[in-house]
Amino acid sequence: MGAPGGAVPLRLMVLGALFVAELVALVLIFQIDAPLECRQTEAEAACRALRGSVLRALCLAVAIGLYLSARRAARVRFVAMTAARTTRLPWALLHAAGLAAAFLPMLLTPAEALNARFADLLPLLAGGALAITLGALGLLAAPRDWTAWVRAEPRGLLALVFAALLLPDLARWLEPIWYWNTLAQITFVGVFLTLSAVSEAVEVYPEAAIIRTDGFNVNIAPQCSGVEGFVLMAAFLALYAALFRGTLRMGRFWLAVLPAALLASWLFNVLRIAGLILIGAHVSPELALNGFHSFAGWLSFTVLAILVLVAVNRIPWLQRERAEAAQAGPSLSHDPTAALILPFVAFMLSSLAVQAFFVAPALGFPLQAAAMLGALLWLWRPLPALLQGRPDALSWSAGLLVGVGWVASAPAPAAPEPALLALAPAAAALWVAVRLVGTVILVPVVEELFFRGYVLSRLDRGGLAWRALAVVVSTAGFAALHDRWLVAALAGLVFAVVYLRRGRLSDAVAAHVAANALVAAAAAWRGDWSLI
Repeated sequence: MGAPGGAVPLRLMVLGALFVAELVALVLIFQIDAPLECRQTEAEAACRALRGSVLRALCLAVAIGLYLSARRAARVRFVAMTAARTTRLPWALLHAAGLAAAFLPMLLTPAEALNARFADLLPLLAGGALAITLGALGLLAAPRDWTAWVRAEPRGLLALVFAALLLPDLARWLEPIWYWNTLAQITFVGVFLTLSAVSEAVEVYPEAAIIRTDGFNVNIAPQCSGVEGFVLMAAFLALYAALFRGTLRMGRFWLAVLPAALLASWLFNVLRIAGLILIGAHVSPELALNGFHSFAGWLSFTVLAILVLVAVNRIPWLQRERAEAAQAGPSLSHDPTAALILPFVAFMLSSLAVQAFFVAPALGFPLQAAAMLGALLWLWRPLPALLQGRPDALSWSAGLLVGVGWVASAPAPAAPEPALLALAPAAAALWVAVRLVGTVILVPVVEELFFRGYVLSRLDRGGLAWRALAVVVSTAGFAALHDRWLVAALAGLVFAVVYLRRGRLSDAVAAHVAANALVAAAAAWRGDWSLI
């Protein structure tokens, strides 16, 4: 939010993008996809702590971002120490080992056995989380540099980290404060009025705080008043005020921004509850009930808090004169490395949004396609050089072979997604068109830019051992994105060989396009979109 203290090194931007992609993958695996119920495990407290670590990481990332925005000297030192980092391989291996230890048990353990085996998997998962954290810190800077950076302002920085890590606990501890009838009643009325604006079949039972819509009943308990949003909003506002106290007009900030921000949080919570009730009434009661206290709520309130702070930072009425002027950094849209990574980050972030906020994630694919297309258009300048060279017949043939293998090894067709069947004909035709274009063109380009163009080429330092390691790591990452990970690993191996044969990324993209085109054609012909 403040001006950068100089140009941000490309390496720092690249690592930041990779860490964001990893965090998204962790959220998808542990918070959304995994059928893990901590109450049904033999290590409930440890299970909740492990799953909660993702929330803590999210809060910590926002807090550190605010700190670097507000403290120019700390920002300059941070940029300098990350730019000076030279020894990275041991930390990269530690980080990769941590990711493997975290992901593989969740991917390889049958869903029905996950709760029963969680206690046995816990040491591996906890060790993986520790290795991921230490490896990430080591990739950014040397341990001695981290020590020196913290010592420059130890009390303030450590207090900030401590407060950010405790935010989820603070929300839980403060829950009783918000359990008063007036707030619960106001929330109840707000949900009722919102539903009444879109549905005529709304019944209310105020004495029991129950709302009934089209046969779906929900009890608007005091917990639904949005305590997480209130706590997060108030905490981030307080943090912002403390960090920017030298440039912020405190009276205006607290008298105008705090009430408006809390009102925005409450309104957002009302809309969220009303939306979940409509989902339960018209789509899936189970998904609606599970969504009331899911990770989607925390993510939503965090994003809302960030948007409020960005708005505050841009309103001159709330600011005194800034001591430092904005400095223009290098254009990221012209950077080839950014073009290899950022479209994939956009793909992962949009996947997280779709999984968190769409009852039927398949319906959200147009959002993913828009995110990928937008990133590619923004970064179009480096793409011709990255994808130069005309693919040959062998590349296309290898891709078709992969497509045949994918279709031939597919399980029996899944039942059609009810949400897709409910689409109007025009909407269904539009969805199919976007799905085909995204699957055949956008996904191959984005995935090949990242896995073969960046990961494989970055790890390949020459020699058989390094090349084998590069192929294994890039293929494993590619396979982890797919439910049928074994077949996906074989496909990734083929794409890697195609790329290495002539060193042309365009060959790998062509093979991937051919494979996805054949699979998409089979999916459209069978009406089985789960095949993709």
